[in-house]
Amino acid sequence: MKKIMTKGIEVGIISRNEDDYISLTDIARFKGSETGIIISHWLSTRYTVQLMGVWEQLHNPDFNITEFSNIKNESGSNGFVLSVKTWREKAKGIGIIATAGRYHSGTFAHRDIAFEFASWISPEFKLYLIKDFQRLKNEENERISTGW
Repeated sequence: MKKIMTKGIEVGIISRNEDDYISLTDIARFKGSETGIIISHWLSTRYTVQLMGVWEQLHNPDFNITEFSNIKNESGSNGFVLSVKTWREKAKGIGIIATAGRYHSGTFAHRDIAFEFASWISPEFKLYLIKDFQRLKNEENERISTGW
């Protein structure tokens, strides 16, 4: 796992299928210690459901559009809660994952989705996160080009 430091918060990044997934759990620490509740609140908003649905349609050939429509219709209603597990099982989503383990546990999302989450947490935090992420990618590209 790679890590970047953004506004005093260490943010983990894992790679899956040549894509970077950024820790929502770490980003949520900027807002408070109840990271699971923070992520759950964000996941349950109508805007987030719509965003993830569009992202999945663009990137996931196995996305279950019928189940997505059902989830979207429920979103925004009183008592609606969406978990990562439900999203992955029902809609066959790949843009957000929950990992368990000693060193890489937490909720991770594709960078496109993670940046939107960061914006919901704090627009300032999002801009710093993007800057730090770009710096990491530039360093990686430089290492590759110089043979490190």
